[in-house]
Amino acid sequence: MNKTDRAVYSVAHKISAKTRADRNGHRGAVVWLTGLSASGKSTLAMRGEQRLFEKGRQVYVLDGDNVRRGLSSDLGFLPQDRSENIRRIGEVAALFADAGVVVITAFISPYGADRALARKAAGDRYFEVYVKAPLELCEARDPKGLYRKARAGLIPDFTGVSAPYEPPEAPELVIDTGVQGEDESVQLLVSFIEKWICV
Repeated sequence: MNKTDRAVYSVAHKISAKTRADRNGHRGAVVWLTGLSASGKSTLAMRGEQRLFEKGRQVYVLDGDNVRRGLSSDLGFLPQDRSENIRRIGEVAALFADAGVVVITAFISPYGADRALARKAAGDRYFEVYVKAPLELCEARDPKGLYRKARAGLIPDFTGVSAPYEPPEAPELVIDTGVQGEDESVQLLVSFIEKWICV
């Protein structure tokens, strides 16, 4: 039996989004951080999560490296693998939002079409945040040494070096970490999230 031989039916929950929001004190949301490697996505996501948690918010970070160890451990970094990775994350993040959680994702997610699918999965609970930084600054930071390896030809298909990155055309928020300091960037993210999730 293949996947087209069996019907799949949606199952309705008995708990409404409003009921979950009333209990949590906020709506669920997908806050999708996209940008080059070393632009600051993970730092902002983790610090933002901590700040929101301290304020009593139900919040969780899905980070690229962590997901690659589990949910997407079977995928490589070819374009089709990157697309499938983002498809999976988009669906999982939408489930988090359904459950009333604010999920912050930190993924390079280089292709606009893939981010559009994530937006479609979450609907009006999706908010795209472009963590902007010039390539030369990201290379100078290079905390994992990935750019150095990519320039040496040791990492093929590396975004920004040998693979493309498509910047968002109309993100809900731009945080320019080449201009704004870390504390200011975190505050921008937290303030933005709280503006949209408050009931």
